[in-house]
Amino acid sequence: MKIAVAGTGYVGLVAGVCFAEMNHDVTCVDVDEKKVEIMRQGISPIYEEGLEELIQKNNAKGTLHFTTDYQEAYRDADAIFIGVGTPEMPDGSANLGYIATVSRQIAETIEKDCLVVVKSTVPVGTNDKVEQFIKDFLVHDVKVEVASNPEFLAQGTAVHDTLHAARIIIGTESKEAEALLKEIYEPFGLPIVSVKRRSAEMIKYACNDFLALKISYMNDIANLCELVGADITDVAKGMCYDERIGSRFLNAGIGFGGSCFPKDTKALKFLAKEHGYQLKTVEACVEVNTAQKIRLFEKAKERMISFNGLKVAVLGLTFKAGTDDLREAPSIDNIRLLLQAGADIYAYDPKGVERAKQLFPEGKLEKGSMTYVDSAEEALDKANICFVFTEWPQIKQITPAQFKEKMHTPLVYDGRNLYDPKQMKAAGVEYYSIGR
Repeated sequence: MKIAVAGTGYVGLVAGVCFAEMNHDVTCVDVDEKKVEIMRQGISPIYEEGLEELIQKNNAKGTLHFTTDYQEAYRDADAIFIGVGTPEMPDGSANLGYIATVSRQIAETIEKDCLVVVKSTVPVGTNDKVEQFIKDFLVHDVKVEVASNPEFLAQGTAVHDTLHAARIIIGTESKEAEALLKEIYEPFGLPIVSVKRRSAEMIKYACNDFLALKISYMNDIANLCELVGADITDVAKGMCYDERIGSRFLNAGIGFGGSCFPKDTKALKFLAKEHGYQLKTVEACVEVNTAQKIRLFEKAKERMISFNGLKVAVLGLTFKAGTDDLREAPSIDNIRLLLQAGADIYAYDPKGVERAKQLFPEGKLEKGSMTYVDSAEEALDKANICFVFTEWPQIKQITPAQFKEKMHTPLVYDGRNLYDPKQMKAAGVEYYSIGR
């Protein structure tokens, strides 16, 4: 089937590549000519395990194409998937500007009957508006229908999550649209849940916000554990055997980041408010997460007289391991505070440095300074204090003895609970984690 994909971010690019892997004829569209050119060369603009290899494979196979010419891509496509960004607005609502732009381009370009499929995360009711918007601007006498097909990939495992999804959610208003989407996904061999459009839109928010709630709940319990002398890892171990709870998203830490959970919790909160309803659970989740991100900095501030002139090792910049994405990463909030306090930061991350440099260029910043290094050991060398923000394997493998040997003052604040408190204490490291 001939498929066009608008947008080559995490959603659009991964979807397009995976459709091509299933032997659909796929053209991915982006406005950035430089980005398109490097993808034509088989280079992925984002780090995601297995993605670059699939780009190269399907480029060579001839099932995957990249272009800035949306007219050529959309003109005779059987289905057009919209995977552009819906960034957060200052009030928490979703910015649908990119969706509107692509919708109008589609309306003014398509020359045959076409199914438009919105994969971007959008507020409930947006697909109805997209369908009407496209019909308002149609140039040719063709039939257009809009379907909802939200993605449920996790950054770091996006390719695997797409090819081996637990389920495919499709939201349609006709049997014809449902049948076409099922045909597109038939080669994947995955369970398909077919619902109405608005239900599909809500499923996406409900799932993401539930997982965000789970994380914030565990962080709240972890903070209480510290006060009453319990260990959150023991608590999580006891909880995970309950099948009603499960074992995933029970790790306490410094809060969630990334492109989904922060944006989607605020968007659902905004949507509820628009309809005169207060989502108290989601509001509490947002509040807990905001405070949790800088909990370790606040602990360290109580311990230190000042950060001014101190060498601070920062291990991990991305919001999670397996990705180069820094959007809403807890490291960002903490680095800003540390720089304002005069710290000289030496940061290490296996994949996130280039993106971090766009936010924090090397050199003098605020009252402190920023330096990027090639290894965790280099960051720790003669450091006065260390913050751990990401659970990369390269960071996990640091031993308590290395902290003791490398650092001027072996003082470690671990936001991912990567190390054993007893082992750190035995090695002579002053160690603080979350909920232990």
